[in-house]
Amino acid sequence: MVIAKSIIPAGGLGTRFLPATKTMPKEMLPILDKPAIQYIAEEGAKSGIKTFIVITGKNKKAIEDHFDSPDTRLKDKGKEGCFESLNKVIESTNFVYIRQKEALGLGHAVWSASHLIYKEHVAIMLPDEIITGPIPAIAQLMQIAQQEKCNVVGVQEVPLDQVSKYGIIGIKKQFSPNLFQVKELVEKPSIANAPSNLALIGRYVLSPNIFTMLGESKLGVGGEIQLTDAMQNLLYSGEKVFAYKIQGNRYDIGNPLGLLKANLDFALRHEQYSGPVMEYLKNLEKDMIILEGQASRQTLVKPKSATLL
Repeated sequence: MVIAKSIIPAGGLGTRFLPATKTMPKEMLPILDKPAIQYIAEEGAKSGIKTFIVITGKNKKAIEDHFDSPDTRLKDKGKEGCFESLNKVIESTNFVYIRQKEALGLGHAVWSASHLIYKEHVAIMLPDEIITGPIPAIAQLMQIAQQEKCNVVGVQEVPLDQVSKYGIIGIKKQFSPNLFQVKELVEKPSIANAPSNLALIGRYVLSPNIFTMLGESKLGVGGEIQLTDAMQNLLYSGEKVFAYKIQGNRYDIGNPLGLLKANLDFALRHEQYSGPVMEYLKNLEKDMIILEGQASRQTLVKPKSATLL
């Protein structure tokens, strides 16, 4: 089984980041010196992906421009070193762009690429989730899919009070601490209805039959076509779906706080920035301790009652 194509759904409006995303794709928001979507493309390229099918929408042209060859004027200014990792992706892969005509959810975005996927398994990578580690996240799933000849989804444990934010799997069989056969998939269940706390985290390797299921899907949670529902229908059709606890550090950058945390963590791991950022945080902590002390003292000193003349 050869898995050479990956779908990257990038058509979302990025409303949580407004007004920053009014004209700028949320996928182009930076984590240090790279836009978020470049981390996804690098992960895929390192895993053997040869073609990225990017599902776009309004105000997304910056993504296409980013994966073009760098302007020669930048090379003339000695900036070619800045593009080393980007050039590796551009030189080893191809990019195809499809405009999603209607914003009908993740499932609809994936279905939009159906005419480009033939009788082959396909990787799906969501740019809201950045995952770092020695082995690329999608490569971990691709290896299992090739060995077991089945669908594989990436999962991680989440706190029970957060299961309503994710697609959640139910377990049919556990093969190892990290590998499971899936019994069911539920999109954003309540705590009472959640079959586990193992959440889908934006990495999938699915059979081409997923497009048949998406084409037959009705609108689900949020009035959208849900990828989770289509995968449940794969199970009903008799296909196996395995789940693997992806090994690595995961960053949910679909909201401003998550993006801020990712930037901070990446900075603390960066050879150039870690020292200065750590020093800044130490000074910030000292300032916060001083401010907290001042606030505590002010609450202890009660103001005298004013006398009206």
